[in-house]
Amino acid sequence: MVQVLQQILFLLVAALSIGLFAWQVRKIRANILQGKDRAMGGSVSERINKTLLVAFGQQKMFKRLTPALLHLVVYVGFLVINIEVIEIMIDGLAGSHRILRVLGPGYDALMATNEVLGALVIVAVAAFWWRRNRQQPVRRLTGVELRAWPKMDANIILYVEVALMLALFTMNSADLKLHQLRGEEMPGTFPVSALLVGLMPDSVTALHVLERVGWWIHIVGILAFLNYLPSSKHFHIIMAFPNVYYSRLVPQGQFSNVDSITHEVKSMMDPSYQVPAPPVDAEGNPVIERFGAKDVEDLAWTNLLNAYSCTECGRCTSVCPANITGKLLSPRKIIMDTRDRMEEKFNSPLIFKPNNYKGEDRMQVSEEGTLVHGKVTAEELWACTTCNACVEACPVNINPLDSIIEMRRYLVLEETAAPNSLNVMFSNIENNGAPWAFSPSDRFNWADDLFVAEKA
Repeated sequence: MVQVLQQILFLLVAALSIGLFAWQVRKIRANILQGKDRAMGGSVSERINKTLLVAFGQQKMFKRLTPALLHLVVYVGFLVINIEVIEIMIDGLAGSHRILRVLGPGYDALMATNEVLGALVIVAVAAFWWRRNRQQPVRRLTGVELRAWPKMDANIILYVEVALMLALFTMNSADLKLHQLRGEEMPGTFPVSALLVGLMPDSVTALHVLERVGWWIHIVGILAFLNYLPSSKHFHIIMAFPNVYYSRLVPQGQFSNVDSITHEVKSMMDPSYQVPAPPVDAEGNPVIERFGAKDVEDLAWTNLLNAYSCTECGRCTSVCPANITGKLLSPRKIIMDTRDRMEEKFNSPLIFKPNNYKGEDRMQVSEEGTLVHGKVTAEELWACTTCNACVEACPVNINPLDSIIEMRRYLVLEETAAPNSLNVMFSNIENNGAPWAFSPSDRFNWADDLFVAEKA
């Protein structure tokens, strides 16, 4: 009877957790689809290859060896340990115990690998915690965008990871001791838990309670963690894969053109060019196009996908020449502001409200409720040198430059709010056909005093 009640309880907990997670994912998907369509281009095979290398293979992480190795341990650890989670899920639903033992020697190898990786995960997490909280601050782990919630979020995840591993070891150690007391051989090999058996009590009842407590804490913790992810930077463990798949395949320095302006220029250069009819809405009325991006819905959906894929690692900001030289621009902040604005304007995660913990430094920079001016200042946008260093550095192929260019387009084409130096250049191009303040007839005046031998 107790076993049946446990199965029913587990079914309810699992169904509620998975359903709640699916609901949150639907809200996030709806946020992303608020963005504009974008032609993707490239072949499926090319995109799959990039996903395997960058997302699964962690290719870009290894530009910084120490954090890359620590991250690899945690990444591989959770990939492999999730196999045991599958076993726990099956056991919880079927009322079985270690159902994957049918794998025989393969189960021994799998459990041994799980245990070793679990111990290494604890070591790696401890190293991450030390780097974040005790070591002299790494520049990429500082910044106005990492106050309050982002810092709290990073530490919460570290504590949860350790708690999950300890629950797993408690479950395995208690189960191992139970089998020893009964004179039975436990399926699987557990090198770490075998070292902890001596810490377990000798009471069968106490051991059974510890085993069940460890089992429930581990699986409920994972289900709770699943529902925490949409509010956390660690949502990237899911979003990194589609983000890399849909990332740009064109050369990084290649900018996109505004179609309407392109058509206008072509019609000026070629009177026979037929300008396509402007887009219309469902009622047949012309759609008024906005140049660039004032708010999140003006960005492409891939830019919004970027915002939900950000790991907040700061590699982009740490290599940004503008940020290094003391300017306000932080590519990471641009991406985080985009995500904040989406959840502010559209749907926010159900359970946690990260914006409630941002602190004063993460509040809007003006009263205007838009991405540009409301969260991102013109000073930040114009500090960008378009060098693509941030794009190259991102381990999950986020492209902050793409969003920056669109917001700058809005400032120039909609608000005519370019810096004075650019306005002078625009005026010179319009009047003189060149960026310089010289008449075309005066362009070769510099050569007047040069000696040029005449031909005989």
